Amino acid sequence: MRRRVALHTWTLDATPLADALRIARAAGWDGVELRRLDFRRAEESGQPADSVLDLVRASGLPVACVGVEFGWMWADGAERRRLLNVFDEQCRRAALLGCDTVMSPVDKERGDVARAAASIREVGDLATVHGVRLALEFNSQCAQLNTLASVREVLARAGHRRVGLLLDTYHLGRSGATLGDMDDVKPAEIVYVQYSDPPRTGLEPGKALDRLPPGHGSYPFREFFALLAAKGYAGFASYEAPNEAAWKRDPTDVAREAFEATRAVLPA
Repeated sequence: MRRRVALHTWTLDATPLADALRIARAAGWDGVELRRLDFRRAEESGQPADSVLDLVRASGLPVACVGVEFGWMWADGAERRRLLNVFDEQCRRAALLGCDTVMSPVDKERGDVARAAASIREVGDLATVHGVRLALEFNSQCAQLNTLASVREVLARAGHRRVGLLLDTYHLGRSGATLGDMDDVKPAEIVYVQYSDPPRTGLEPGKALDRLPPGHGSYPFREFFALLAAKGYAGFASYEAPNEAAWKRDPTDVAREAFEATRAVLPA
């Protein structure tokens, strides 16, 4: 069975959502991943945020995942309440779209691991109410939770059955994680997958808008997708490749070339 692949809307960030959905479908993508920003942009344009739901339904594309707003791990007071409300709202939207996965990056700064684990349990309970799961993504360019090992530690401490691991090849590659480092990752830990290729050269600390299609950088995609298959991961893989140069190109070409590059590295 061929791996289902989705196009992350950040990949076509300079393209209006309606056009991005049309382009994704025409290029052959099996689904789409939505961001919190897609809903906020609808509001900023004078439309109800939930108008995005109708737009996506009309496209006919399944939704692989819905993003929340990060920062909830160590936030306090009014900002924490706002972020938890956003989290709940995005879970609701995912469920309405027939999507069972939401994702969040970890917080960018440093904080107490025990408190982060408690926050994971809290948002995990919110996800449970809506019948969705949370995929938590480490960020290779953040201050603390910037490796596979560090995010697995905090997830283990949280121990919530509706929260698990998001594997992103860009961050795996930039953090120096090897395929061997994933040998002991249990299938039940993996909730979701995102992918793009880190450049071979020119990497800058803190910069992450340089992501490339598979085969254009340094990551061993064939081996990675074979590992996922061996672990029995049957969910979507989402192409998340924000790239400032790509945003200036024809989005149809960007989506088509990325889909073709993806097919070239997927197991037969």
